[in-house]
Amino acid sequence: MKSFAYLLPSGENAVYVDKKRYLWPLSTALPLLPMICAAAYLNTGAEWVLWIPLFFVYVMVPALDWLLGEDESNPPETLVPELESDPYYRVLTYIVVPLHYLSLVAGVWMAASHDLSWYSLLAVTLSTGLVSGLAINTGHELGHKNTPLETNLAKIVLAIPVYGHFTVEHNAGHHSQVATPEDCASARFGESIYRFALREIPGAFSRPWQLESRRLQRLGHSTWSWRNQILQSYALSVLLYGSLVVVFGLAMLPFMVIQAAFAWWQLTSANYIEHYGLLRTKKDNGQYERCQPHHSWNANHIFSNLILFHLERHSDHHAHANRRYQSLRHFENLPTLPSGYFGMYLLAYFPPLWRRVMDRRLLTQVGGDLSKVNIDPRAKTPVLRDSQPPQTESA
Repeated sequence: MKSFAYLLPSGENAVYVDKKRYLWPLSTALPLLPMICAAAYLNTGAEWVLWIPLFFVYVMVPALDWLLGEDESNPPETLVPELESDPYYRVLTYIVVPLHYLSLVAGVWMAASHDLSWYSLLAVTLSTGLVSGLAINTGHELGHKNTPLETNLAKIVLAIPVYGHFTVEHNAGHHSQVATPEDCASARFGESIYRFALREIPGAFSRPWQLESRRLQRLGHSTWSWRNQILQSYALSVLLYGSLVVVFGLAMLPFMVIQAAFAWWQLTSANYIEHYGLLRTKKDNGQYERCQPHHSWNANHIFSNLILFHLERHSDHHAHANRRYQSLRHFENLPTLPSGYFGMYLLAYFPPLWRRVMDRRLLTQVGGDLSKVNIDPRAKTPVLRDSQPPQTESA
């Protein structure tokens, strides 16, 4: 393992080893899983193997998170510049981009070229959409960086789920308004994921267009200029999907639309759990306090972080958005999710179970102070009635 030498505050020499260094390729390997399972189906004829990617992500990953536990270790702060300049880590984010493209093409080929039952076709569609959703996570990591290569790679990979507006929406919109009632991508206390989706998905499309239009107008350009960052990625989507239709036929368009919609649902699921009910304080001047680590739900679960480029250390990401995945930190006393993201997605899909686990956890985090909670006004009365923290009996 590669080691990094540094000095302790006492002046003594010390060595840091990133124990996860050679496990990070797991983030690049996951897009290959549907293709591996498709090859197994073609060799065995067993339809059930096409469901393995979904079973792995939604069942095996939460189980591995539980078995392997959490990692609360942090790199020494003095080493962060050296750690972030190490090309090994960023090359992994480059490598995964073409793998996302390969997964989409393989999924379309599988659906178009084989006589699949509806059961198998559904498995291929959702598995392809699952990997397209992971492409948004790759675009998330790349889109926060300021190098031309990474900025362009973000546009390229976001073309796969037709989500080219994400970088503008996430960086300029969500990061600005996160954990406030104004943010369409921050779930409110008492708001189910399904109600949240009706607010988040339209807002995620409209807000970046407004932001990009204003940016271009300040520069003296039209919204429909070729300089529009959203249109640049959308143009790649049109080229990609148009090419697939030409090669595999118009009949594949529903497949491509459904898998893209499932990719969007992965992002909606992540947005829902990442800031549920958390609220930044509004100051006397009407501005919100600066985003702090406690304004995001954090998760240190080892396995799911390894396959998501540390996405689940979301608290440090929002407080320090330019940090690269390998140097994101754990902080004490943060709002903490009881499972990794995929386990939490399943919980969120059943709102009564979600509220049973998360509402009380949130109220405990804020000490029962509802003024520190981002409450859904449409659900305020039942939330306050059903979710009060437990009362202690007097002696």
